Amino acid sequence: MKTMMETLISSFIVLWAAIDPVGTVPVFIAVTKNYSEAEKRKIAYYASFVAILVLGFFLVMGQFILDKMGVPLPAFQISGGIILFLFATDMIFGDSKPESEMALAKSGKETAIFPLAMPSIAGPGAILAVVLLTDNSRHSIQSQAITAAVMTFVVFINFLIMRASGVISKFIGVAGAILISKIMGLILASIAATNILLGIKEFFKI
Repeated sequence: MKTMMETLISSFIVLWAAIDPVGTVPVFIAVTKNYSEAEKRKIAYYASFVAILVLGFFLVMGQFILDKMGVPLPAFQISGGIILFLFATDMIFGDSKPESEMALAKSGKETAIFPLAMPSIAGPGAILAVVLLTDNSRHSIQSQAITAAVMTFVVFINFLIMRASGVISKFIGVAGAILISKIMGLILASIAATNILLGIKEFFKI
């Protein structure tokens, strides 16, 4: 059984890598370039609020939905790990989060919901992460409560980073954000591989 500190640290690393707040910086700048500072603040608030609702829904209801559909959690863990791994390899070898989501912004759908709340903050990787981190068979209620608190904290940090995006962008540039995103992809790939191995172990009772 993990200690509270171990749960806190592991949840933070997983959710930080999955949400990738630094990678949101160029996305936020791209989608809000024609808005005033007051409007940018509202967009950051609204995007964060929607992301919390989406992630919170999957955190609370994710396993319940799987149970009702008759999907064993190890199977979801394996498939989720594979998808998470593909998501991570795309971050490493393909377009990074800033590159792919800035492309969405250029398509004209420049709103707080899309691509900011989804998929920039509450993307597939983050949704899978919160479901896997709240597995009732592997995590206690206390651990799941810690995960919920950490998720909220990471989204809050993401909000602060969006508010400070102009300063951060000048400091690290788009290239820096892309580099950090690729490092996060590498971390996420190792986490995904661990989930796949644990799912196989649990499914086959190894």
